[in-house]
Amino acid sequence: MQIQRHGTTGRFSDSVVHNGTVYLVEVAANLDGDAAAQTANLLASVERLLAQAGSDKSRLLMVTIYLSDMADYEAMNAVWDAWLPPGCAPARACLQARLAKPEYRVEMVLTAALA
Repeated sequence: MQIQRHGTTGRFSDSVVHNGTVYLVEVAANLDGDAAAQTANLLASVERLLAQAGSDKSRLLMVTIYLSDMADYEAMNAVWDAWLPPGCAPARACLQARLAKPEYRVEMVLTAALA
């Protein structure tokens, strides 16, 4: 089966498509804001990457959310809840982790079905 990689660098790909599934990991491009702002920025990028791969946010299967501080849980969830279409909630985990850069407040690992 063919593997399609989009936005590939020497270290990572923006998304990978295989066997009817798209995989991506995303952080905010704009790190100036709080957790809510970073979540909104990150989800806008996720939406673009999903569309590029032939999917959308209603087809999310599994999401793992990493927060640098669980104190940001409610702020992140407020943005997440407004972004996610009703009745389309994926399986999801959320945990606190030390992220790659101190400026990162939110990182998400997402798996979605292709349309």
